[in-house]
Amino acid sequence: MPTKEDSPQLLGLGSGTLKYRPDIDGLRAVAVLSVMAYHLGLGIAKGGYIGVDVFFVISGYLISSIVFREIAASRFSVFGFYERRIRRILPALFGMLVIYGGFATQYLFPGELVNVAKSLLAATVSLSNFYFWVHSGYFDSALSQPLIHTWSLAVEEQFYILFPLVLVVVGRYFPAKLRLAVSILFIVSLLASVVVVSENANTAFYMPYTRAWELLLGTIVSLGLFSRLQSIWLRNLAALVGLGMVAASALLYTDDTLFPGLTALVPCLGTALIIGAGGAGTSLVGAMLSGRPVVFVGSISYSLYLWHWPVIVSQKMGLLVGMSSITSRLSANLISWAKFGALRMERHIIQLVELSLSFGLAVLSWWLVERPFRSGRLRLTGRPLFVSAGLAMIALIGLSSLTIANRGFENRFSAEARRVADGSRDNVKQTIREGSCFLGAQDFEMYLPEACLHRDEGKKNYLLVGDSHSAMLWPGLHVALQDVNFLQASRAQCPPVVSSSGSPQCAKTMDFIFQSYLPSHPVDRLLLVARWGQKNISELTATISWAKEHQIPVTLFGPMPEYDAPLRRLLAFSIAFERPQMARRHLVASNKLLDERMRDMAATTWQVPYVSLYREICPAEECIEYADASRGIPLMDDGDHLNSYGAILVIRQLVEKGELK
Repeated sequence: MPTKEDSPQLLGLGSGTLKYRPDIDGLRAVAVLSVMAYHLGLGIAKGGYIGVDVFFVISGYLISSIVFREIAASRFSVFGFYERRIRRILPALFGMLVIYGGFATQYLFPGELVNVAKSLLAATVSLSNFYFWVHSGYFDSALSQPLIHTWSLAVEEQFYILFPLVLVVVGRYFPAKLRLAVSILFIVSLLASVVVVSENANTAFYMPYTRAWELLLGTIVSLGLFSRLQSIWLRNLAALVGLGMVAASALLYTDDTLFPGLTALVPCLGTALIIGAGGAGTSLVGAMLSGRPVVFVGSISYSLYLWHWPVIVSQKMGLLVGMSSITSRLSANLISWAKFGALRMERHIIQLVELSLSFGLAVLSWWLVERPFRSGRLRLTGRPLFVSAGLAMIALIGLSSLTIANRGFENRFSAEARRVADGSRDNVKQTIREGSCFLGAQDFEMYLPEACLHRDEGKKNYLLVGDSHSAMLWPGLHVALQDVNFLQASRAQCPPVVSSSGSPQCAKTMDFIFQSYLPSHPVDRLLLVARWGQKNISELTATISWAKEHQIPVTLFGPMPEYDAPLRRLLAFSIAFERPQMARRHLVASNKLLDERMRDMAATTWQVPYVSLYREICPAEECIEYADASRGIPLMDDGDHLNSYGAILVIRQLVEKGELK
């Protein structure tokens, strides 16, 4: 990710035709704010991840502009190139890794600390994209990986390890073929991205050879392969179209968009148009991006990118204990005062605090680390710089290796706290039948109807349909109701409703169940389970009406109690820090009100049996927190999914009370 020092003017290369462009700092602000909006969960920017692609194009343009200028002046040095990259990238990165590593050592439990040490080691040697490529999956959530955002830095650094070597070879032996060589590399990488993303989107996302074309697009702009826009009308048109392409991608793309590949061309070409128009002269977009507040955000964008994700993950993991308690209590007070009108405030308060803390840490990093190492008293050059960087890398590698070898320094916490922190010891994929009857990011074609919809004519046949909350109930239903044969169709983030407004893969799944399977394969009962929200109420009304028209009995399961951090972590912290009410303070207040509303509608409007998971787990002021307290097994491993032990306990209780038959 480029920093302000990437400007040739600031590198002391003379003024010439290249100068510091505040509009590019403004474009960096757009990129980092898009990424943050996406990571914060702001619904307006569901495609905000394209901010990373904007960064790639900017980086390719700025670095290439400097390199080609030096080549033209016969001053290019591979040694000098690496020196600038080290001074520009490593101080802020290593600073974040050291500080977060110390924070993690204080608060993360042994197994978690080992995982962080492994990812920290990968980030130190610029291989984190490969590390996170291997460690990905629905329950290997990014929210459990506080350093996953360093993958983009690794891609950049891998590109810039090879890029100057290519330039040296081409410049020495084929000096007239430089533009052709860059163009060929661009096309090959783009084609690789298009091919690979159709086969394995995860591989295309992380691999340097499927991302290199984005940096090379910036290189192409710096080579002047696009005609310069001398007309002010053409410049304004190009810049406006470019900004529109970036904005449309951020606003309209979702997690289900096949990405990168051709879809990444839209924000990348948009970025290229903005940069190219700005290089030719002034424009309205350029003036907007050059505003002081926007430029300031752009100037701290690198540190902001480095720090925002660890802050968000720390909040989700319950590590920011004081912050979580304050926001939970404030949200509960707002909700009790304004009922459903204030439900959104619960999340917005947390988002505001996460945003503020991220900006605060970014400003400190920029002021105390980036600036001194770029141009202040800590600026090193030549051998001292390489030696210092090498020693810092050796230290981080050594500390990470020591942490891994010592299994996360287990004695930092009591045996009881460690036992709870270990979780349920579930084989999650097996207990919820992930990859066959429960699909995460997999295509619908991975679903196995023969196994998941197998009927037993000697038993009642119930069809369990819904999102990951339906999958979590599978082991409990399977064990507690052995006189029933349970069929299953579960997909992550896919509520079980007709005319689904979810992702294309969700729509395929629900269309298959409601339009193809159920009309010709009647079941004895349809179980609808999901992580419900207010927006699902009208969809449920239509779905239950559809089931009644087809004479299919329905049982509706209500929302789960939710915590704003993993329950097992909260329980382990409550033991370690002797705070027995910690988990209760982190209970999300809105779900209780949603459960009450759905229970009333099930009895009056929908007239179907309703199973209140919330009331079963939280019958009064206290909630069930352990599936087996004697063995230290929590009811949930995360904040809203029962583990298999919890599912068996809750379903058995419901069966014993006659609420589930």
